[in-house]
Amino acid sequence: MDRRSFFKYTGALAAGVSINSLAACSSVNEVSLGDVPFSYETDVLVIGGGPAGVCAAIAAARLGVRVLLIESGGCLGGMATQGLVAPFMTCFDSAGETQIIRGIFGEIVDRMVALGGAIHPRDVRAGTAFSAWITTGHDHLTPFDSEIMKVVLDRMVCESGVKILFHTSFVKPLVKKGRMEGAVLLTKSGLAASRAKIVIDASGNGDVAAAAGAPFVKGNENTGKIQPATLFCHICNVNYKEICADVEAHLHEFRKVDGVSYRALHWRVAEAEAAGEWDIARKSVNIYRGVREDEWAVNSTRISDVDATLSESLTAAEIEGRRQVQELMNFFHKYVPGCRNAVLKSSASTIGIRESRHIQGEHILSAQELLDGYVPEDSVLLASNSVDVHGGGSSASSTRYMTISAPWYGVPYRSLVPLEIDNLLVAGRCLSATSDAAGAVRVMPPAMATGQAAGIAAALCVTRGVAPRRLDYEDLHQALLAQDVFLG
Repeated sequence: MDRRSFFKYTGALAAGVSINSLAACSSVNEVSLGDVPFSYETDVLVIGGGPAGVCAAIAAARLGVRVLLIESGGCLGGMATQGLVAPFMTCFDSAGETQIIRGIFGEIVDRMVALGGAIHPRDVRAGTAFSAWITTGHDHLTPFDSEIMKVVLDRMVCESGVKILFHTSFVKPLVKKGRMEGAVLLTKSGLAASRAKIVIDASGNGDVAAAAGAPFVKGNENTGKIQPATLFCHICNVNYKEICADVEAHLHEFRKVDGVSYRALHWRVAEAEAAGEWDIARKSVNIYRGVREDEWAVNSTRISDVDATLSESLTAAEIEGRRQVQELMNFFHKYVPGCRNAVLKSSASTIGIRESRHIQGEHILSAQELLDGYVPEDSVLLASNSVDVHGGGSSASSTRYMTISAPWYGVPYRSLVPLEIDNLLVAGRCLSATSDAAGAVRVMPPAMATGQAAGIAAALCVTRGVAPRRLDYEDLHQALLAQDVFLG
């Protein structure tokens, strides 16, 4: 499928789908189970084993409650493993002096470093090959090996006592009088139901909260646009010295024009464009050195108008993403010094989604709050990640990028508590935030921190017998500190 055909196909799919309006269900019918058996009984049900979900499950289990974690794939880590998204963006303050995202995220990094599967962020600086030679907002990144991460996550969830079900999908919520009571699941042996006292939606797209009747906005609340998606790939057998020499000879040419970045290899992209061999909505190539110097993560495919809540749209996006990966490999082989013998190590098994549903919660986090360095009284994490809105300018190639001048900002617990539904928390990129604000906290370190906070809150709700929106924040604050969460 060529690019034109792809957009024609996805446009047809989206023709009847509104993405710029509040899309809450006004009412949700309570589920009739029929012949579906209650196969699982748990205190906390975590739906989605990505970066947020795995941290939620570990955090809750460490407080002594029963946790069931379901994942539709065959490994934990989500975008970090199946999606090959790397490196982790910064976990330091805006001055690059203090690591402020710690807790379970920090433990995961430390364990990977000990196994030779990551480079600690304190040792990685901006403006180097590890950051794709980008300076702004790219200090103290964390290169890591996705295969080592799979092993580390398996070990950590098993050590904490979490029950994991791979190859298991969420089907529908169990809702009674506005309260989540569990979910219907699809396992390899058929439909099964799980009772739960608290449910955590770590699905990425807010699938659980939306199905339960929580209000949400899809995409940008003002324009209706959804940030473009990316299929990551990793390449190996790269000559490190040759590619570095080529890029470093052109560092003085790095620039941004009308929101479009001209950074690494943009001079090579111009050559390929002139030869009719570049059909990707990028003017440069984001290529990050990995743990080993011949292995690099490539973040350069760009697929617009992808609705991550539609299987048809995701399918077409992944086909188009693989087409663009092949175009990138041709580009590397023909135009890029050091990459003429490069090998495609792997392309992601799932498309990387930057945006879909934003669940509406007790507080809607705004970009201005982040830019002002606002730290709410009920903050559950501090971060300094920049507001990064892809496709947010006048063209698909453009990006709106706003850095944080304050040391950090806070994400409130209220942004994890959906409106209208009790006994439900959200974690990860579907948290309650505007589209622009989500452009900062959707990246993996803060997503993992929201997961840890949701897991701790869920466990406290179980042991204290209260609904999430009535949880005493002081109890949560102390429990967060006990799990090495940095709160200033």
